[in-house]
Amino acid sequence: MDFETRWLEDFLALASTQSFSKAAEKRHVTQPAFSRRIKSLEEAVGVQLVDRTRTPINLTAEGQLFLISARSIVSQLHETITRLRGLSPHQQDILEVAAAHSLAFTFFPDWLNSLGKLTDEISIRLVAMNVEDAVHALRDGQCDMMQVYYDSYATLQLDPVIFPSIHLLDTSMIPVCKPDLDGQPMYSLNSPSDEPIPFLSYTSGAFLGRTVRLLLKHHPIRLRLKTVYETAMAEGLKGMALQGHGIAWMPKLCIERELAEGRLVACEGEEWQTPLEVRLYRCTLVNKPIVNALWKKLKT
Repeated sequence: MDFETRWLEDFLALASTQSFSKAAEKRHVTQPAFSRRIKSLEEAVGVQLVDRTRTPINLTAEGQLFLISARSIVSQLHETITRLRGLSPHQQDILEVAAAHSLAFTFFPDWLNSLGKLTDEISIRLVAMNVEDAVHALRDGQCDMMQVYYDSYATLQLDPVIFPSIHLLDTSMIPVCKPDLDGQPMYSLNSPSDEPIPFLSYTSGAFLGRTVRLLLKHHPIRLRLKTVYETAMAEGLKGMALQGHGIAWMPKLCIERELAEGRLVACEGEEWQTPLEVRLYRCTLVNKPIVNALWKKLKT
């Protein structure tokens, strides 16, 4: 295979802008010259990387896979040159982790502390984001590891060979609300009444929202749930539930303190709950020494 490293930079620019003209401008070349370089890269690799039939342009399935390697190669090349120049000798010791917002605020600090000496020599950069964005970050090589929820209903579309995972914790999604003066739930899911139930909902694209919708998909209770508030973040729903605005389905690990203190109570029984896991993912196509070492230790 014979290609120039600048073609990889061109490809990354095209992937980020989704436009030949914008990518060419970013790379300081004319658009015809830029297009020829992308075509030369495809010929060198032997597959079509870019779907030119759509606007904005998209990468083909092969292009998405190649993007991960391209990011890794360019990143490692830059890091190696930087280290050789003596500008940042510890750059390789930074572990980039993307985590679901609620995990970043609650579970991640305790999990990291539980690792003890495993991370003594590692600097960790944590970025909190929604699950979908975290998946894209992992696929695009923008993070080394991803800590997110996994459940049997709303499974992640990740190839387990390329993106293996490690199980970290079992928890569950449970409906909760503020208690009344007697310590009982302010709102009931099992009440025979036809009165609407104020519902604190995840937005349509939220990962945990899909979990709740699939749980309620075939249950008539969904017709009584009246959405009074929506957000993509579990912490936002918790805040509204604590104020008594309705029922919210929450990962139990995010509300253990509130349940223990009686500021939130579970609504009814286990039939309204669904299992949920916390998993750690990585991409096997990214060859970063600290990632390989930490993953090997976590697997043992």
